[in-house]
Amino acid sequence: MQIDDALARYLRQLEADGRSVHTRFQIARHVRAFARWLREENHSSEVGDLDHETVAGFLASPAARLQADGSPRKASTGNALRSSLRCFLGHVHQAGYAATNAGRLIRRARCSPPPPRGLSDSEREALVAVLAAAQSDVEQRDAALIAVMLQAGLRVGSAVALDVDLERGELRLRRMKGGREDVAVIPGGLAEVLRELVAERTSGPIFRGRHGGRLTTRHVHRRLRYWARRAGIRRALGPHSLRHDFAQRLLDRTGDVTLVQRALNHQAAASTAVYCRCSVSRLREALGAAT
Repeated sequence: MQIDDALARYLRQLEADGRSVHTRFQIARHVRAFARWLREENHSSEVGDLDHETVAGFLASPAARLQADGSPRKASTGNALRSSLRCFLGHVHQAGYAATNAGRLIRRARCSPPPPRGLSDSEREALVAVLAAAQSDVEQRDAALIAVMLQAGLRVGSAVALDVDLERGELRLRRMKGGREDVAVIPGGLAEVLRELVAERTSGPIFRGRHGGRLTTRHVHRRLRYWARRAGIRRALGPHSLRHDFAQRLLDRTGDVTLVQRALNHQAAASTAVYCRCSVSRLREALGAAT
């Protein structure tokens, strides 16, 4: 069986298993890069002919280590590639398309994840200021949506999935990571903003697109980039930066990791622990060190 045929079957299995579109797209991109390298290096594209040495040759090659512009890939990006190949080749073996698992020796590189980056004080103030000047219906919708992510720490997928239901001062999250359902508490003042946004509507999505349907996460990315440019923020700013900002500020204000874990709806405390970092100035103060 050719690697492209095996990939198509694997993607169908992932869809049947409920894996997200993003996950399937990333795996497809990684496996196709491997298939392209096999053709360029005159290796067989039959999955039954693959072995661990061929896989290692790809992972050690510039095709896997370098980006399109020739710069080195980030360690985390390389690990994502390794994980995609390991899972794909494991499936190929388990499904009986190959006698051996050519990815059995793949190991992720050891690397520390970068610290989560929210907004600086000046970036946050600038963003809030331009949103306060929102005029049109679309701008006011954007302002409310960004406020929800910034003040409640929601993931963008959870935010766009919100439906009209504000009676208890809670936002019921029907679309969460892992398919779970939970609630997020609405901060003071935000509930009124959302009530004004939904007006007389009693059902449907809180954040609607041009034709009344639900916003897509891709569109939210575009709208946030638009507002970041208006605020004079030059770096790339994504919706998850707002979640990071919420988490870091809540932890700085309360010092309670368990509370932040609940606010973020993290299942594992380790996911929240990445926000626990101490500044050098606080360490000096605690130790009575000279400044």
